[in-house]
Amino acid sequence: MAAPAKPLAVTLGEPAGIGPDITIAAWLRRRELDLPAFYLRGDEALIARRAKALGADIEIASVSPGETETAFADALPVVATGKHVTAEPGKPDASSAPAALASIREAVADVRAGQASAVVTNPIAKSVLYRAGFRHPGHTEFLAELAEADGRVPQPVMMLWSPRLAVVPVTIHVSLRDALTQLTSDLIVSTVRVVATELRSRFGIAQPRIAVSGLNPHAGEDGSLGHEEQTVIAPALKVLRNDGIDARGPLPADTMFHEAARSLYDCAVCMYHDQALIPIKTVAFDDAVNVTLGLPFIRTSPDHGTAFDIAGTGKANPASLIAALKLASRMAAANS
Repeated sequence: MAAPAKPLAVTLGEPAGIGPDITIAAWLRRRELDLPAFYLRGDEALIARRAKALGADIEIASVSPGETETAFADALPVVATGKHVTAEPGKPDASSAPAALASIREAVADVRAGQASAVVTNPIAKSVLYRAGFRHPGHTEFLAELAEADGRVPQPVMMLWSPRLAVVPVTIHVSLRDALTQLTSDLIVSTVRVVATELRSRFGIAQPRIAVSGLNPHAGEDGSLGHEEQTVIAPALKVLRNDGIDARGPLPADTMFHEAARSLYDCAVCMYHDQALIPIKTVAFDDAVNVTLGLPFIRTSPDHGTAFDIAGTGKANPASLIAALKLASRMAAANS
């Protein structure tokens, strides 16, 4: 598939975490892996310090988004946010949150202005952001707010994708008790509609096959182990099938994820966070990609955290970021 016309905008993430490390590591492998051109929205001085700590012999180019393609072959392009970082590896400080948030805002603005083809976000530290007054549960919800600038109120849907398995949780970053309260037929319907639409438009799957899990053990065992399959999930599936969507279920979650079962669908939609994320982190821990569906722009991200304990040591594995870059490029090309 052809590369998108515009570069990818990579965010800084938590500057004291491994985001700078894996960005540098990915750029160093650009030729070996034929990576799409990208630039980092951040602080050039921070990247220079981190490269020195890692012993990475790289050139860093301060550029505008439009200069990325020319610079990328010989230097890691950095588009400045104007937020200077004083945080050291593993030690977030007062400069962390403003730098991380500015990077996200400006990367999104770049894509919406047509200067970049997609946003690829490095991991943030929510606890650090919360102390600075951040009021969103995570990246996904913040991106949804940024997407409201044109008056559209999107429903962001979190997908974890790998070549072996793609999953979507209907309820996300809430307690299991709250997930049960939030789970409705309408929420299942709206979530699966977003999934089906984007599998067609951004993944090139003409007729997506979507497996929908039950909530209870054995998908409720005909009501003997719970009634949500009959009262909440089955009505949603009826609506989806009437829409022409190939939505299958409700299926017992304990038999959905072995290799033979995975071959029968393109995405598994599950009722709560761990029901979806445990299987994908089991089969694709290093190369799973977090994708936010339902936004007016493409966003992918590594599926791991900030790893403060190994920041600046050279131990961080860039595999998930590399997968996120490749998937963002693929989605942008399909959407062009």
